[in-house]
Amino acid sequence: MSNQTNILANIAAIQARIDAACQLYQRDTPPTLMAVTKTRNAAEITAAIDAGITDIGENYLQEALSKQAELSTQPEYWHFIGPIQTNKTRAIASHFDWVHSVDRAKIITRLNDQRPNELPPLNICLQININDESSKAGATIDDIPALAELVNSQARLRLRGLMAIPANTSDIQQQRRNFAALRGILTSLQKQFPSAAIDTLSMGMSGDMESAIAEGATIVRIGSDIFGPRPTPKP
Repeated sequence: MSNQTNILANIAAIQARIDAACQLYQRDTPPTLMAVTKTRNAAEITAAIDAGITDIGENYLQEALSKQAELSTQPEYWHFIGPIQTNKTRAIASHFDWVHSVDRAKIITRLNDQRPNELPPLNICLQININDESSKAGATIDDIPALAELVNSQARLRLRGLMAIPANTSDIQQQRRNFAALRGILTSLQKQFPSAAIDTLSMGMSGDMESAIAEGATIVRIGSDIFGPRPTPKP
């Protein structure tokens, strides 16, 4: 099979998993399937878009900008999901529809100030370090109310919800506890900002997608299960 055919088959298989999980956990609305495309080339991304993917997630700014320029068929939404350096905020604010990895005040104000006026407000998910892991980015749970307040006060940003990458575990119950904690924080934000359109839980990857769907994920971020193993870096 060609790589394009593999990608098409993989996406169909993932959509079947999503549908099965939604049926099992009585979810009326399935989550959006985001294709995570770091290290993937333009042809692979085009194959995913041709297979119905509307949302593309990128971790590395320069790589993403290169692909955006190369692609003749663009997705409906570009999502930035990687760590954010302050010197990259202008380009992120100008070239993406969503940012999922916002975890500090300086980034919030810079994204707002640098979002072009001709573009709609930038959709923001606050990233939480839900298991307090030193190896991972993300704000603490205690930091979230103030960060959410700041995002909500910015004219060029729109607070949409939360993102997390929980500790890696194959324990289904622990997976669900982690995602349930994130859902609880989202519920608190919805009460804190009743007039805001806070509706997004960006959570769940290839190994824990079903647990995330069980706990209310609205976006799942899938990479290798769509495209196969990442290419091995050349020495």
